[in-house]
Amino acid sequence: MNVYLLQIVNGIGLGMLYFLLAVGLSIVFGLLRFVNFAHGAFYLLGAYLAYQLLRWGMNFWLALAVAPLAIGALAWLLEKALLRHVYDHPHEFHILITVGLALVVQEVVILIWGPIGDNIAIPAVLQGVVIWGSFVYPKYRLFVIGFTAVFALALWWVLEGTRIGSAVRAGSESTETVSLLGINVFRILSLVFALGAATAALAGVLAAPIRGVDPFMGLEALSVAFVIVVVGGMGSFGGALVGGLLIGIVQSVMSSLWPQGAQLMIYIAMAAVLLLRPHGLMGRG
Repeated sequence: MNVYLLQIVNGIGLGMLYFLLAVGLSIVFGLLRFVNFAHGAFYLLGAYLAYQLLRWGMNFWLALAVAPLAIGALAWLLEKALLRHVYDHPHEFHILITVGLALVVQEVVILIWGPIGDNIAIPAVLQGVVIWGSFVYPKYRLFVIGFTAVFALALWWVLEGTRIGSAVRAGSESTETVSLLGINVFRILSLVFALGAATAALAGVLAAPIRGVDPFMGLEALSVAFVIVVVGGMGSFGGALVGGLLIGIVQSVMSSLWPQGAQLMIYIAMAAVLLLRPHGLMGRG
């Protein structure tokens, strides 16, 4: 019984990382109707920037703050300089530009850090395990669950309880209406895009001590993020959370029941959800 309980808890931790990865992609699509295939590249850059900061002697906690902020700032510049100019074009242009950007980022990472991955040490204070009777669980994974839960609450408050959040939610319905209210839509678009990239980078930093870093982790993350957005519903914060947890638990439990098919099961779960809810679990029809 403890094996399955362990896998469920593992799935919750994995699902919360998936939520961080997918929520930015979901919000950006909901607001901009922009298909961003470069989203996984921000996850990749966040992980590698944290890796480099640690090599330079910075502690993990500073890297956890600096890397997402730096990647968010980079995304803000990219949005203003490049991506903003293709918003009004068909989705084919979005895919072409962002896939190209993702490939450039991947090649730059290979040029700087090489094609072989590496590991990131878990902070000393979070090494070891927590023991509750017969249940044993790594401290770091518990920290990831708690940290991402607090971050999710803070992000929910920003989107639901602040003026900026109101503008984002209104913009997802009609950017023209937001403009008529005197709000600078382009500033909101830039901030949302930067926030989405920063959350993906945060997921990369948190995931790095668990899975290590490698130049191809962005492609893996992108495929999972799109599955979660489809399962949860395009443009839905709650959908990203529910979808991330669902996919994380399915993948984790299936790794015990059917290890060879654990990755396949997330796509089967997506297909099952779409059969019952074509717009996703919490998507708008």
